[in-house]
Amino acid sequence: MSHLFSKESVFVSNATSKEEVFTEVSEALIKSGDVKDNFLEHVLDREKNYPTAISLANISKDYPNVAIPHTEPEFVNNTKIVPVKLTNPIVFQNMSSPHKDITVDFLFVILNADKASQVHLLSDLVAFFETQDKDALVEFFKLTDTDAIYEYLKENFKA
Repeated sequence: MSHLFSKESVFVSNATSKEEVFTEVSEALIKSGDVKDNFLEHVLDREKNYPTAISLANISKDYPNVAIPHTEPEFVNNTKIVPVKLTNPIVFQNMSSPHKDITVDFLFVILNADKASQVHLLSDLVAFFETQDKDALVEFFKLTDTDAIYEYLKENFKA
């Protein structure tokens, strides 16, 4: 079981823009005390300057594109990964080619209260994508129930 996820910090969002989904998630994370009041402003700014969308097609052509938004530790109170299933795919910019748009279906928002752990959290996510049973992960990405998303991650994410 991974300590990086909490049942209260799993979202299924009907948002139709980055700003809308970040606002929705940020408001809940501020309320829970996971992030500071200025988190939204900084995650939006960081996403604009350092895009976080990645294609998982090199792992499996059946996987959706994801984004891994994050910001600096001074805007975060707790270290965790916040999964967000998007019911409406949203255009983000590609992490490795920022001028390219990429439509994503799932976010893994990294909250890291410790600057040193950010690289580890990113590599743990990539390892998760690479090591899961492909059919099971395809089904995971289709989930729209927050409890089911949480249970899958709790059982299968190894950090």
